[in-house]
Amino acid sequence: MSTQYDYDVMVLGGGPGGYVAAIRAAQLGLKTAVVEKEHLGGVCLNWGCIPSKALIRNAEIANLLKRSKEFGFHFENLSMDYGAAIKRSRQVVNRLVKGVGALMRKNKIDVIKGFGALEGAHAIRVDDRTFTAANIILSTGGRPNSLPGVEFDGERVLNYRQAIVQTALPPTFAIVGAGPIGMEFAYVYRSYGVEVTVIEMLPHILPNEDPEVAAVVAKAFRKAGVRLLEGARTEQVEVGEKGVVLHVKHLESGETERIEASQALIAIGIRPNSEGIGLEKAGVVTQRGWVQIDEVMRTNVPNIYAIGDLTGKMPLAHVASAQGLVAAETIAGVETLPIEDYQAMPRCTYCSPQVASLGLTEAQAREQGYDVTVGQFPFQANGKALGLAEREGFVKLVVDAKYGEILGVHMVGPEVTELLPELSLAKFMELTPAEIARNIHAHPTLSEVVMEAAHAALGHAIHM
Repeated sequence: MSTQYDYDVMVLGGGPGGYVAAIRAAQLGLKTAVVEKEHLGGVCLNWGCIPSKALIRNAEIANLLKRSKEFGFHFENLSMDYGAAIKRSRQVVNRLVKGVGALMRKNKIDVIKGFGALEGAHAIRVDDRTFTAANIILSTGGRPNSLPGVEFDGERVLNYRQAIVQTALPPTFAIVGAGPIGMEFAYVYRSYGVEVTVIEMLPHILPNEDPEVAAVVAKAFRKAGVRLLEGARTEQVEVGEKGVVLHVKHLESGETERIEASQALIAIGIRPNSEGIGLEKAGVVTQRGWVQIDEVMRTNVPNIYAIGDLTGKMPLAHVASAQGLVAAETIAGVETLPIEDYQAMPRCTYCSPQVASLGLTEAQAREQGYDVTVGQFPFQANGKALGLAEREGFVKLVVDAKYGEILGVHMVGPEVTELLPELSLAKFMELTPAEIARNIHAHPTLSEVVMEAAHAALGHAIHM
């Protein structure tokens, strides 16, 4: 590319979108740099996806130990050290952050530490230095939303980043928002004995998931002792020296309730990190703060691209990474795969039971005018699930009756997040349930439930 600039590509932000974009650009022969103010790997690796999964693994073991008699194990005086769980999660994070740094060195990518902001369409100022680039990829991510008038203090009112590192658990904990973050924290905290209340304004927990899926999770959580308030709006949060009081309105009845807790976690989505990064100087168009992009991640400024949470498309690490690949390949002028259908992206929640989905729910498909066929099969009829003593849940395929196209996948149960890639690939390659049903699945495996659901969509489930 042109030699008039310091770099062919500069990436502003080193999260899962930014560092992947940088690696792909470097692989394609472009001189590349990443600007990162804090830690490579971004929120996902340092404060979100990775440490939370380590904590969830601890929670799974804790719950398994509580069921020891079911498996013929007997012991007394079980004690659980949550501080040790946090320590392990940070060790996992540190190892992966070092790995990303090694990838930067391997691919000869310059890592520029500091806060970066655009100085124009081809320049980024990092603290007191200015660098130029033929192309710029914006990957500054997002940050937690809060309720009006409620501030995160890190002691009584927390966001996910603050909660993920605290080593002492509160006796009581309120969570506002029953999306993936809220439900995962509820699962971990309850597993360690915390009294947990989850408050969700919409009619059911996991509001972006199929209602049948949400109902299975709700049943399991209530059985575990989590209090779930669905269709309830948090109208006020009072912070005191000893805890918080949440004023909640039940939308159906109109009644109000005071909920007292030692701490509250606000998990109601994110807002873009678009302020203060010089978008105005470069002329980049935003809508309510979200940077607007086309199918190859290009903004209205031809040489500036944007990826990840900043774009408001779908705030998931794997989506950001996929966008990063497309942006880098577009800049390099090589063949790429534009992203047009974000609803087809896989979505996962790692509480127990796990949730995994993609595409349209059954209701959404019918609303869009499809003649729908549903194939559904339960884990309770699966030998591997019974052997694991994890029999709750099902796999559900939403299928266009006319052409056999998979419109949506909705799964709840053991390890369903690991079963999703087969169906994601099937949708990507336009496979039908007939082809999935005839693909031989090893026995005994949880994946047989996917095969059986495909058979069910054709009207002939074998083991039901």
